[in-house]
This record gives sequence, C-alpha cells and structure tokens, in this order.
Amino acid sequence: MSDRIYYADPSLTFFDAHVSDIREASRSQGRSLWQIALDRSAFYPTSGGQPHDTGLLTATSPGGALLEAPVLAVDEDEQGEVWHTTPKPLLAGTAVRGHVDWSRRRDHMQQHSGQHLLSAALYRQLGARTVSFHLGEMTSTIDLARETITSEELERVEDAVNEIVAENRPITTRTIPRHEAEMLLAAGTLLKLPEREGDIRLIEIEDIDLNACGGTHVRATGQIGGLLVRGTERVRQGVRVEFVCGLRATVTARHDLATLTQAGAALSVKRTEVAETVERLLVESKAAHKARQKLIEELAAYHAATLIQERPLQQGLRVVRRTFSDHDAAYLKLLALQLIASAPRTCVLLASTQEEPIRIVVAATPDLQVDCGALLRGALAPYGLRGGGSPAMAQGQISKAHLAELFDGLEGGFNQA
Repeated sequence: MSDRIYYADPSLTFFDAHVSDIREASRSQGRSLWQIALDRSAFYPTSGGQPHDTGLLTATSPGGALLEAPVLAVDEDEQGEVWHTTPKPLLAGTAVRGHVDWSRRRDHMQQHSGQHLLSAALYRQLGARTVSFHLGEMTSTIDLARETITSEELERVEDAVNEIVAENRPITTRTIPRHEAEMLLAAGTLLKLPEREGDIRLIEIEDIDLNACGGTHVRATGQIGGLLVRGTERVRQGVRVEFVCGLRATVTARHDLATLTQAGAALSVKRTEVAETVERLLVESKAAHKARQKLIEELAAYHAATLIQERPLQQGLRVVRRTFSDHDAAYLKLLALQLIASAPRTCVLLASTQEEPIRIVVAATPDLQVDCGALLRGALAPYGLRGGGSPAMAQGQISKAHLAELFDGLEGGFNQA
C-alpha cells in the first residue's frame, strides 16, 4: 500500500515517488482515463466527507522529455490502495514528482478543521451531536441529531468558535491502537469510532475536541481563519447547518455584501434598509394582489352578465361558447363559475389561446344534470387526451386545430342531454 505522506505533513505539496501499478479506469471516444498507484503519495483520496486532492504528476522520458499527467481524482479501493486518476499513462517503476494543488488542499484543511471545531462547540454548548459532514465546492454542511436550533443558539456557538480560532489553539495528531481508542470511547472522551480495524488516527484541538479522523487539518485553530454560519434547514435526521471557513468566509462575505449593495441600489435605499424595505414591499404586494383579485372577480361578474344577455335561452338551453386571446385559464374558470351561478339551464364552453395547447373550461348549471367531467373526458379521448373535473366544471387542453371540432361535439352533447 502507498505510504500516505499527508498523514505526517498535510502542508507538503511536492514529493517524489515511483509508480507501483497502473490500470485503465475508463475509455470514451477512443480516449482513456488511467488510475495510477504510487509507492508514496501526498494526494488525499475522497474519504470521510472530504473531497480528494488534485494536482500534477511529472516524469522524465528516456529521451529527456518532460511528461505531465494531471491528477483529476484520487480514490481509495477496498484493499486500501490509493489510485490517482489521470489522462496520461505512466508505466510501473517510473520515477515521478507529485505536486498537490495547495489552494485546494488548504481550503479543505480549513473547512475540515472548522467542522471539528464547530461540531465540538455545538455538542458542548447544546448537546447536539454531529451525525454527518459534507465538504462541498462552495459551502460545507453538518447534520445534527437535534429537532430544532434557534438563531440565538447558533450565534452563541459561532461566537465561541471564533473565540477559539482567535486563541490559535494547537491542533495535534496521534495514532493509537484500536483497543486504546475503544477505552476512550467507553470513557466518553471519544464520541464515535470508525468500524475499520487497526490503529486509529486521532485529531485533537486543545481543550475542546478529540476525534477519530483520517482527513487533513491545519496545525492551529488560527489557520482556520474564521467561521461563518450560513443558515440551517430541517432534514430527515435532524437539522443541517451550513457554514464556511477561512478564505471561503471572506469570499462569501464579499459576495453577500455585493448582493446587498445591488439590492439596495435597485430599491433606492441604504444596505441597512433593504430588509425593512423588502418586508414593506411584500405587505404592499399582498394588498395589491387582493385588490387586483377583487377587481378581476368584479370584471368576471360583469362579463358574465353581459354574455348571458347576449346568449338567450333557445329551446330551454343557453350555450355560452367563447374563445379568448386576452384572458388566461384562471380567468376562464372564474368566468365560468359566475356564468353558471347567474342563470339557469346554462352550459359554458370557454377557451384561452394564450398558450399552445389551448386551455379549455367546460361548465353547466346543476339543473341540466350533465356531468361535465365525464363529458369532457369522452370528447378528448379520440384525440388521445385527458381532461378532469367535477360534474359542474371540467378543464382540459386541445390543439388549436381541433378546438372548433371539440366544441361542436361538446355542444352536441349538451343538446342531447
């Protein structure tokens, strides 16, 4: 198995090694991806919620040419071997120099160490245990075994975490036999242990946390660079807390400030007034929506009265058949309700051509004893379409080319009823 250099020195970015094995990982359109195993590696494989490192492997050909193989992914197999995915094959025995992308590694170290500190503070202050951790490309999350958490509790924990960051407490690593780790677990010093056998690697933040972990970490809390909680959401197993650390916190704060500034400019208010202004606009919008809805209902009532006057009873039946290009399906439904509530023995066939396929509404007064839902479903069936609704009203869709034919058939159905 590869000697994992990152355990001893997670800040190491250059190392020398030899290729111990190679295999083809995949082939697509004549191009292959290769997985390369090394006798020693500083590349961290995806594990424990932390993503893999990326970087570069370089080698010198027998002719003296420099060969460069980008490391796109790093994975660990079931036997514990670390495989480096690259588009360039390197033969077994080849001497290589590895270069780990330091900006990505440092970011992962900050986020992972910040997670340990945040989880420890949440447990100590609130008794909330972390059950899972995910380090994403933009933000990171932990899931807590807790039903709820208030903003005040989160702020208190966030303040405590950043106090410890400012204290620059040491973060140390040691490896102990599993039976010793089990003793620590039984004593409550460790909260959980991985299921695997063998020695256990422990990460300790002075006077705050001791955790079994195989990830990469900074050497002191000051290198975390600050932690910012972004928010929470309910998930199946409890509460999910989103956070960022270090340079991510700086980038996030900068982006949030820019967004707030743009919002303030759009609203012609100061940044500090955005929340209050938005709340006021929402109240005004709800009031305007209610007023608009009332006007639409009044319009529909007036419209219905006009249509009833235009369509007198003929042989004991009033058929209101109209197609609109300036009204949507919601208005048609409202208009149909007004029509069947305003006059007896009335059937309604309305269509809106604002969208394709055309939206249609069919309605009838109870005294006609017609099931509009069944009638519409039967009329649409020959076109391979389905409608739905109640005996009083039904809705469906039809292509513009078949609208007249459909309405003729529905009107005939009403006449027969």
